[in-house]
Amino acid sequence: MIQGIVKHKVGLLNLADELGNISKACKMTGVSRDTFYRYRGAVSEGGVEALLDQSKRVPNHKNCVDQAMEQAVIDYAIQDPAHGQVRVSNELRKQGVFVSPSGVRSVWLRNVWPTSNSA
Repeated sequence: MIQGIVKHKVGLLNLADELGNISKACKMTGVSRDTFYRYRGAVSEGGVEALLDQSKRVPNHKNCVDQAMEQAVIDYAIQDPAHGQVRVSNELRKQGVFVSPSGVRSVWLRNVWPTSNSA
């Protein structure tokens, strides 16, 4: 799968060289010229291997709760596994741990916690 993706990218670069026309090569393969120039820049900087490591997603750690809150959610879920995310959020708020219901769910999902709507 990965080799097929790289082969497609290298094929685009080779086609542009053969035709001598980047715009025409991009139209033929259905790729934007901006994407072509990113591929060409990656190959010139790091070789063909650079085409493998082009992940657009960067984890956003600013949205994660801190480690103490995460541990409080996990501890509460172990203590009372039948409570839902809203109940857990409300009970933890009484203890001084402020985490939203969706934050509770995110902690559960990050820790592969079973949710009520998973079958």
